[in-house]
Amino acid sequence: MTVSTAKLPVIDLSSPDRLSTANSIRQACVDYGFFYLANHGVEEELIEMAFEESRKFFSLPLDEKMKLPRKEHRGYSPLYAENLDPDSSSKGDSKEAFYVGPVRGSGNKAELNQWPSPEVLPSWRSTMESYHGKVMSAARRLISLIALALKLDEDYFVKVGALDDPEGFLRLLHYPGELGSSDEEPIYGASAHSDYGMTTLLLTDGVAGLQACQVCREKWRQPRVWEDVPQIHGCFIVNIGDMMERWTNCLFRSTLHRVMPTGQERYSMAFFMDPNPDCIVECLESCCSESCPPRFPAIRSGDYFTERFRLTYD
Repeated sequence: MTVSTAKLPVIDLSSPDRLSTANSIRQACVDYGFFYLANHGVEEELIEMAFEESRKFFSLPLDEKMKLPRKEHRGYSPLYAENLDPDSSSKGDSKEAFYVGPVRGSGNKAELNQWPSPEVLPSWRSTMESYHGKVMSAARRLISLIALALKLDEDYFVKVGALDDPEGFLRLLHYPGELGSSDEEPIYGASAHSDYGMTTLLLTDGVAGLQACQVCREKWRQPRVWEDVPQIHGCFIVNIGDMMERWTNCLFRSTLHRVMPTGQERYSMAFFMDPNPDCIVECLESCCSESCPPRFPAIRSGDYFTERFRLTYD
């Protein structure tokens, strides 16, 4: 079956015309829930270093990787350990992952991170901390434009505490190549899901596989129509998460997406921009009215994520 390629807009994060850029973001988030982000300020050399360090880690023997098992949403998750769509018949997603949480912040956030031994991977921690910091900076700039896109002050999310010690999680992913086939159930690199948070900034190594559901406004409508989302060199692939959908009263839609195996080994790095856990997420005034009242009750961000993680990983 032939799958078409999504025609997504490219947003220039460095454009001096912030209002025009914000309007373009609004249209992209209403129509697609996905867009490309160019001129984001993360150096190509650092991106290449992060991919190389990721490859080095995933090439380690399994017993070495299992010394850092995922806990507190940090560390290593082996092949088939996760299933992002529990309703699918898949035995688990055919990927392995490593999670890095906030590298700076209050309390013990940074101390919860797990790191490969410097004797094994001497440049790993410094590279990932640098990459995390650079993408966080780009994400903050993007969030200010999203505020403008929602007819708010550009520092709105700062004022409500969302960006006061925010949660930024980096997920490094490795999809093996040939896995064999099964006549009993489909195999997914990542089964159909929407992300939890505000926004996701994704880079891939260029190998195909990512697909977005074409009809983003009717998430659970069947049959689903999928479109390929290729990597554009120098751009992040950005998608809206469920929390931003909730905040905007479903004006901005989080879009179902998945990764399909192609027979080629594939690497990607996803950065999840999430608000401070104590931030109260409630319908934005610019996104509701008498004819369109709030669809969701207010909720503390940390409580929302705790429940979502429990449903997915427990």
